[in-house]
Amino acid sequence: MENYIIEMLHITKEFPGIIANDDITLRLKKGEIHALLGENGAGKSTLMSVLFGLYQAEKGEIRKDGEVVKVNNPKDANDIGIGMVHQHFKLVENFTVLENIILGVEPNKMGFLQRNKAKEKILSLIQQYGLQVDPDAIIEKITVGMQQRVEILKMLYRDNDILIFDEPTAVLTPQEIDELMEIMRGFAKEGKSILFITHKLNEIMAVADRCTVLRKGKFIGTVDIKDTNKEELSRMMVGRDVSLVVDKKDIATGEVVLSLNGVTVTSQTSKKNAVKNVSFDVRAGEIVCLAGIDGNGQTELVSAITGLEKQNKGKITLCGKDISKSTIRTRSKTGMSHIPEDRHKHGLVLDYSLEDNLVLQRYWQPEFHNRGFIKRKAVRTYAEMLSKKYDIRSGQGPVTITRNMSGGNQQKAILARELDKEHNLLVAVQPTRGLDVGAIEFIHKQLVATRDAGKGVLLVSLELDEVMDVSDRILVIYEGEIVGELDPKAITVQELGLYMSGAKRNTVKENEYA
Repeated sequence: MENYIIEMLHITKEFPGIIANDDITLRLKKGEIHALLGENGAGKSTLMSVLFGLYQAEKGEIRKDGEVVKVNNPKDANDIGIGMVHQHFKLVENFTVLENIILGVEPNKMGFLQRNKAKEKILSLIQQYGLQVDPDAIIEKITVGMQQRVEILKMLYRDNDILIFDEPTAVLTPQEIDELMEIMRGFAKEGKSILFITHKLNEIMAVADRCTVLRKGKFIGTVDIKDTNKEELSRMMVGRDVSLVVDKKDIATGEVVLSLNGVTVTSQTSKKNAVKNVSFDVRAGEIVCLAGIDGNGQTELVSAITGLEKQNKGKITLCGKDISKSTIRTRSKTGMSHIPEDRHKHGLVLDYSLEDNLVLQRYWQPEFHNRGFIKRKAVRTYAEMLSKKYDIRSGQGPVTITRNMSGGNQQKAILARELDKEHNLLVAVQPTRGLDVGAIEFIHKQLVATRDAGKGVLLVSLELDEVMDVSDRILVIYEGEIVGELDPKAITVQELGLYMSGAKRNTVKENEYA
C-alpha cells in the first residue's frame, strides 16, 4: 500500500450558487512535485485553500501521514508543516522583507524582538536555496519575482515540508520561471513535497511527477507525467481537443492608428528615464508586439500611451488626434481599449459586482443611462450576454462581487469589456496571464479577429511563444529603447532572446510592411 504524506479525501466545498469542489480526492507522496491542473474556476485554488485552512469543507477529511487532522486556519496548517505561496501575494507592502517573513512567528525574548537572530536564519536560508533578496528592502520597492522569493522564504522560515504554489509563474519572466523550476526540483530532492497549481502545460511536463486534473469542480483523474503528453492533459482539462497553434491569415494593413514620436517617460521607482526617445507606429490590421524582459520600460511606456502616466517629452497620436495630454476617458472615447497589466489595480473595482465592472467604460452612454440613473435591467442583460459570449464563470452570475471570482474569470471580464466596446486600437498587456489553455486559445482568436476586423493591436507579452505565434511585427525594448524591429516569420526564439538581453540590436528597419 502506498504511503502518502497528505490525503484529501472526498472534499466538498460550496459557495452561494456554486459547488467549487465536488467530492474531490487528492493524494500527495513525500518528495514529489504534484501538479494540479484545471480551467479557470475549476476549483484548484479553493481546494488548496481548504488544505491551508482558509476555507472549511462541508464534507470530507484531510490526513497527514495517515492520521486525520483538523486544519481550521493557516496557523494549524503551519503547525503540521504546510505552507502556501498564494497567486496574489500576501505581503505588507510598506514592511521590509525581514518583517514580512517573520510576521506572526516573531522570535522574542522577554517581549523584545530578536531581529538579529531572525536575520541570521533568513540569510542562512537565502544562501542555502539561492533565493537572493535583501532582507532590509521594502516590499513595494522590489520586483514581483523578488516578492515571490519572499513568500517562499516565509514557508522555509517556518520549516514547512509541504509547499503549495498557487499559479507561481503567472507574474514571472521566463528567466525567473527557470529559476523557480530549479528551486522546486531542489526542494523535492531534499524530501519536501510540492503541490503546484498551474495552467502552463510546458511547466507541468518539465517538473511534475504526477498531475491531478479538475474540471468544473469535479475530479477527472490523476496521471503520471511520464505516461502522458500536453495534448492529453489539455483534453482532460477542457473536455475537448484544444489547438495549441495560432491560425491567422496574412496581414493587410491600413491607416496608422497609433503613432509615438520621441516619447520619454520617467521611471516609477527612480528619477531616471525608463523610456528613452521611443518612436513607432501601429497600423490598422496588424498585431505589433512589444517584447522585452520585465523591467525594461514596458510598464511605463504603456502607462504613457493609456494615460495612467504622463510622458516627459514626445507626442502620442491616436486616430490622427494628439492625445499626449488627454484624460483616460478621452482616450477611450477616441478609440482606445486597454487590457492592463495589473487587473486588480487598474482593471477592476473588486468590490463592485461583475455587471458594474462590465459597464465601467460605458455606463454614461444612453444605452445604460437615463437622466442620471443607471438602467439596471439593460446593464443586467448586457452582462449576461458578455458572460455567455466570453465564458465568464461566477457563482451568482452578474451580481457576483468581482473579488470573489477566480483570477482567470476576472481577466475574462476585462477582456470582454474592452473587446466589446467601440475601439480602433487595443492595447493588451499580458492578456493571457493566469488563463488556462482553452481560454488562451479563445483570447488569441479574439486578438486575431480584432486585427482582421481592421483594428490595430499593441500586444505586450513576456511569453515568448505568444510573441512569436500571435504578432505580425515585433518591437524589442531594452533599457527603455527600441533595439530591434523584427519579423516573427524570419527569426528564431534564440535570436529574439539576444535582442531582449541587449546582446544584439538593429537600428535600421529590417522589414518593410504594407
